[in-house]
Amino acid sequence: QVQLVESGGGLVQAGDSLRLSCLASGLTFRRYAMGWFRQAPGKEREFVAAIRWSGSTTYYADSVKGRFTMSRDNAKNTVDLQMNSLKAEDTAIYYCAADIALVPKEYDYWGQGTQVTVSS
Repeated sequence: QVQLVESGGGLVQAGDSLRLSCLASGLTFRRYAMGWFRQAPGKEREFVAAIRWSGSTTYYADSVKGRFTMSRDNAKNTVDLQMNSLKAEDTAIYYCAADIALVPKEYDYWGQGTQVTVSS
């Protein structure tokens, strides 16, 4: 079955950097668009970033544009999210997601998430 496993979360201070990774298995990874989402306590899950199957195009939420960079390695079945200049408001559980659509509106597969906590 499809598995998405996130790693790299942790506790950092405001202004620090963190790199999240997501390892995918059980799917033909190079055919899937990938996304990162996050959910803060008491808030709805929100879109963070996405990348097309080829890696040629990325999309970012306005709140992270210029600070976060998403990339993928189709040979290793991984996607990364490099997060720089972290802010307290970036504190959330971060989820990796996959979908076969070119530009997904909804994602079929989800990981279990990794906690990111940014102290101010």
